[in-house]
Order: sequence, then structure tokens, then C-alpha cells
Amino acid sequence: MHRSERAVRRWLLIGLAFAAWFVPTLVADLLEADLTRGERVAAVALVVGYGVALPAPLLARRRLTEGRQALLVGVLVAWGLLVIAVTGLDSAALLVHVLGTASFVLPARLALTMNGTAAAALVAGLLWRAAGSGQPVHLVAALGSLVVGFAAVVRLVRTRRELARARVEIAALAAAEERHRLGRDLHDILGHSLTTVTVKAGLARRLLERGEVERALGEVGELESLARQALGDVRATVGGYREVALAGELVAARSALRAAGIEADLPSAVDNVAPELQGVFGYVLREAVTNVLRHSAATSCSVRLGDRWIEVVDDGRGAGAGQPGSGLVGLRERVAEAGGALEAGPVEGGYRVRAEVGGAE
Repeated sequence: MHRSERAVRRWLLIGLAFAAWFVPTLVADLLEADLTRGERVAAVALVVGYGVALPAPLLARRRLTEGRQALLVGVLVAWGLLVIAVTGLDSAALLVHVLGTASFVLPARLALTMNGTAAAALVAGLLWRAAGSGQPVHLVAALGSLVVGFAAVVRLVRTRRELARARVEIAALAAAEERHRLGRDLHDILGHSLTTVTVKAGLARRLLERGEVERALGEVGELESLARQALGDVRATVGGYREVALAGELVAARSALRAAGIEADLPSAVDNVAPELQGVFGYVLREAVTNVLRHSAATSCSVRLGDRWIEVVDDGRGAGAGQPGSGLVGLRERVAEAGGALEAGPVEGGYRVRAEVGGAE
């Protein structure tokens, strides 16, 4: 059960207990009061009816429009004021629950207006009684306590409602962010892995057609390893603990480019790259090489690494690269999260992808 729903139910139980306490007490007082038979019957009916009707706004809150809720609460406030007029201002606490209920079922402004109106009516009654009793200090203190109680109830309920709404919004945002992360990571993993599998499968087929069975078996073995690795990466991504290593991506890029017949000019080490950037640069390298394999029709591809930058250049036509759905949108987000920027576009004689975080070396 949602916390705000539990709060409403607790307040409802408090109201029922409140009514069970004050109705018998007031009825007993009325039976002993100096009233005519008709006045006594009317006063008892007024008090009992108020106690029975007290939980109505909470019980019917899901079935009433805002306007009808306001009307029902307003009727109960007026009813409570009438009970107080009949039984005396000493029973002014009767309004505490119904005014607290207003804070649960009505918009903040309307609830505050209703609380203020009821408090003003009690002020008038208390001041009138104080003027006639010669005990203004005692009555004004009682009024102050009552008004402070109303304000505290309204503030507490509003705060709880706002916190409940905030929790719902935070949960929705977190779910959306997790879906976005999962979709982006799965694209990066499966896009690269399936592209490499396709290239290697094509190479194995060509080797078999030429009768180079041993080399073809070697490529098939690598295909099996790639499939297992991709499956493990998917599981790790779903679990939220997958990490990409730049050194490992360089090895995978060399193998994939070789299988595609593309000359690879890659660095032999990644020691010169800032450790905190090797993960994001691994993603850049993976996506850039995937695009080279898919779209470029290139014959060569070079990778250059700096302390805080990576650059991948091929000599292909760059067709299709950078278009929506290519993965560059998600890649830009990754680089931006690291505080950098990604550039991708045609250059003279090919296509270039460059990511830089902070100043280049």
C-alpha cells in the first residue's frame, strides 16, 4: 500500500476513534442540560449525525469530483460550527479532524481557505465569549492552540503529499533512465558483436569456398568465442555491472578489421590514456569500428590515442555513418557524461570520429 494511502487510512481511524469519544460525551452532557424535550432531541440528533458523517469525505474521496468534495467538507465544517454553537465553545476541538480531512482531500489553496474561514468563525465566537466572561487570556490561548493545530495538520499533510508525488516522479525518472541505459548498452554490445560475427562468418564462407578448411575452422572457433562473449556482455549489461576496457576493444577491433580485409593501424598500448577515460574511449572505439565495418567500404582504418582524446579515421565513403539510429547519438551522450564532446563527419578522403574530454595533450 502506498504511504499516502496508509496516511489517509490512519487519519480515518483517528476520526472514527474521535467520534466514538466525543459523541457519547456530548450526548451525556446534553441529556443533563436544562433544555426542553424538543431542544434535547434536536441537539442529540445534531451531535450524533455529525459523528456519523465525520468520516464521509475520506470514505468517498475516490468517487467524488473536486467540487463535490469541497461541498461535502464545507457542509461538515458548517455542521461542526453549529454543533459548537449548541454545545459551547469548549467543544471547538470538534473541528480539528474535519479540517485535517480537508487537507487530505482538497487542493492546498481551497483547504487553507476552509481552515481560515472556520478559524475566523471561532475567533469571533471566542472573542464574543471572552468579552462576556472576563477571561480573555484563557480563551485567546485556547484559540491560539486550535489555530496552530490546524496549521500544523495542513502543513504536515501537504508535505506528505508532496513527498509522495516526488517519490513517484523519482521512481519514474529512474525507470526511464535505466531503460535508456539498457537500450544504449545493448545497442553498443549487440551492434558491434553481430557486425563482427557477420564479417567473420563471411570470411569463413569464403575460406571454405577456396578450400582453406583449417583457416575457416579457426574463424568458426572465433565466431563461437564472440557469441559466448556477446551473451556474457548482455547478461552483465542487464545486471548493470558491465565495464568496457579500451585495451580489450583494441584487440577486438584489430581482429574484426582483419576479418573484413581492412588494414588496421592501431596503437599497441593504451598507457598514455587517462585511466578514468579508458572506459568511455572503449565505447567510442567500439562504435567507430562498427560503423567502419557496416558503412564505410574502407580499405584502411587508423586509431590515434591521446591523454584525453581518441580519433578513428577511415578512408571509406562514410555512407550512412552518423545518421539517426547509427549509435552516435548514444555515444555523444556517453562522452558528454564524461564532460567531453564527440565530433563525427566526413573528412577529405574518408570519415573521422573524434572524442575529446577536457584539453587535448
